Amino acid sequence: MSEPICLRQLPVNTQAVIHSVAAAGELGRRIRDMGIVPGTTVQVIGRAPLYDPVALRLRDFTLTLRNSEADHILVIRQD
Repeated sequence: MSEPICLRQLPVNTQAVIHSVAAAGELGRRIRDMGIVPGTTVQVIGRAPLYDPVALRLRDFTLTLRNSEADHILVIRQD
């Protein structure tokens, strides 16, 4: 089993499972309200030219997050 890494470090076209959300308060609630909860499978499908934001695919929808938000999400890479 891989060690958890930050979502920002996940390469494009790589799947991972959300391990934990390390944000508290309003930011943590907003991230969880978007469906980013532990156990959810997520795939990075693209990045903007300057690498911010990052586009994710999870639960049959596409979501974009800023890197400052992705820094609070730990994932376990699925190889």
